[in-house]
Amino acid sequence: MARLDDLIGTVQSYHPKADLGLIRDAYEYAAKAHEGQTRRSGDPYVTHPLSVAGITTELKLDTSTICAALLHDAVEDTSATIDDITGSFGKEVAFLVDGVTKLGKLPFTNREERQAENFRKMLLAMARDIRVILLKFCDRLDNMRTLDHLPSEKQERIATETLQIYAPLAHRLGIQWIKTELEDLSFKYLHRDEYDSLAQEVTQTRKERARYIVDVEKLIHREMARADIRCQVSGRAKHLWSIRQKMQRTKRTFAEIHDAIGFRIITDDLRSCYAALGVVHAAWTPIPGRFKDYIALPKPNGYQSLHTAVIGPKGERIEIQIRTEEMHLVAEQGIAAHWRYKEGKPGIISPNDAKFAWLRQLMESQKDLEDPTEFIETVKIDLFLEDEVFVFTPQGDVKALPAGSCPIDFAYTIHSKVGDHCSGARVNGMIVPLRYQFRNGDTVEIITSPNQKPNRDWLKLVKTARARTKIRHRLRAAERDRALLLGKDMVEKALRKYGVAYNKSLKSGALGKAAEALRCNGVDDLVCQVGYGKVTPTQVVEQVVPADKRAGSQRAEVETPKGPLRQLLGRVTRRRNSTGIKVQGENDILVRFARCCSPLPGDNIIGCISRGRGVSIHRRNCAKAIDIDPERRVEVEWDDKAQAEHQVALRVLCTNQPGLLAHLSQSFSDSGVNISQAHCRALDDGRAVNTFHANVRDLSQLKELMRALNRIKGVYSVDRVTSDA
Repeated sequence: MARLDDLIGTVQSYHPKADLGLIRDAYEYAAKAHEGQTRRSGDPYVTHPLSVAGITTELKLDTSTICAALLHDAVEDTSATIDDITGSFGKEVAFLVDGVTKLGKLPFTNREERQAENFRKMLLAMARDIRVILLKFCDRLDNMRTLDHLPSEKQERIATETLQIYAPLAHRLGIQWIKTELEDLSFKYLHRDEYDSLAQEVTQTRKERARYIVDVEKLIHREMARADIRCQVSGRAKHLWSIRQKMQRTKRTFAEIHDAIGFRIITDDLRSCYAALGVVHAAWTPIPGRFKDYIALPKPNGYQSLHTAVIGPKGERIEIQIRTEEMHLVAEQGIAAHWRYKEGKPGIISPNDAKFAWLRQLMESQKDLEDPTEFIETVKIDLFLEDEVFVFTPQGDVKALPAGSCPIDFAYTIHSKVGDHCSGARVNGMIVPLRYQFRNGDTVEIITSPNQKPNRDWLKLVKTARARTKIRHRLRAAERDRALLLGKDMVEKALRKYGVAYNKSLKSGALGKAAEALRCNGVDDLVCQVGYGKVTPTQVVEQVVPADKRAGSQRAEVETPKGPLRQLLGRVTRRRNSTGIKVQGENDILVRFARCCSPLPGDNIIGCISRGRGVSIHRRNCAKAIDIDPERRVEVEWDDKAQAEHQVALRVLCTNQPGLLAHLSQSFSDSGVNISQAHCRALDDGRAVNTFHANVRDLSQLKELMRALNRIKGVYSVDRVTSDA
């Protein structure tokens, strides 16, 4: 009970009027519900909800959220129900618990679909009450802190999801400390060798950096005192994931990263922020292009600060952020900083608040996204907006767009019809093409044409999830129209051979019964499936034309009925297929591996039907596969019995030094991987780019090889690239 007492003591410190009895009741309920359950570490299971509740107090959340934290796994992992929670703790607590409870009893085709629908459910609950996602952050953070006890495959899967979804979402909501810890923990489990090496290098220079931070803090204090500016100054080293990203982005080693230290200046008021900026720039030389004013133009999550970078003492590059105390609170706690307690009740920020414009847009787009893979990809695009550009409408309104956005992105923010017919734009009075990328301060006017329609090339230009979703929707609608015409023509011809009219079959209901028998949603869907190639005209004929009429008309052509895919694609060989792919359980279907993503055994895969070319196999998260109409997709799986090797391409960026290429080749040999082709090129800056094409058995062998290459001294990065690279 000592930990519970600590929890209650913390709650009392920031919320004296909290219902402490309810918190105790929630703990006792959870302890009884999880009685006999243990975690992988061997600890009693109730230690997890207690730890999650402890993290909620760091965000200074209310009594209901703390109770929900204690109860959050009760419905999912015990016999307790939402109705039980409602009866004991009220609707508010029950809603929060339900918001973070996974969809457990619905049938899903694969793990990705389950992940997507669970996340969709959580987002919908979050749109009603933001505390749902705050509670989920606390749950995920404790799970990441205790990930050591899980199998490596599960560690990697959870860490990937955390890095791709939860850390960016924490950033979107401005909760910097949670985002930072989630990123570093994900880094640890996704790139263990790289993490350990970087952590060791940071530790070796910690004392030297600590001395430098103290010296610079004193210098800044002295300069501010001379200008009569009251402030607090603090310095800190960047967190490991941030340093790693900078190393990857700049292709430099840790020793070459000179701006891994940042300083914060926290002033009393807004005027002092700009005065402090002037003092900093007067004392040290500012680095051109590194100043950003997020006070005048706040980030979508409400973050405000002045950012600058200067050549500081000893010639070191240092980054400096300047903000007020209130801005600092928002910067660290994000949306959680907006909680205020009045008469014992928390003030909840409404999702209609301007800070949640991105969430409303996400909720709007998800209504059109039935495909789970596309939904998750759209979420990732919306969450991963690191850099933004600010552009103006002709009326002077500011619009924030992702860096690299083009006129099509801007047009879709106005209206979907404007986007669909966008033919160009005037930027600062000059006509620009659709591929033009906006710069900060551009004034944009969209030019439309009634004859303009979206095309596939637009998908290569746009950056916003909204534009991408709308373009895909229009392209798929056009593709469906074409499939409908083609399918109808094919069915009419097939029926005509037996003297049966299409329209007569339609009116009599024969085609409707055929659609039902072939599991299609009506005649139009049946005809579309024929056009897409998922259903053959022969299958339709078998359902519509009586057997005796078929036998009498073309007896010689009638064969033993086959499965739909086999009828469509045909048997390629009577022997076992060497590709190692099963298409809906069949292992002798014509397949080919897409060069755009080069899937390997172990990758999550999806098949796409193409007429005359069989089934094209893509990685499930491949951008081209996501762009393809879901109607043309088919479930596929790896055949575990197959022993085929698959070609993969790796790009290794390293220092250009004698003997390093031999070390790289030796790593391939030691991993049992044969190099089929290599392209090596020295760069002008003392580095070299090496692209290796090799044959590997599966994903685990590839990962082992990549880890071995990363351990070689002088290697900056190892990336899997497309086979046609």
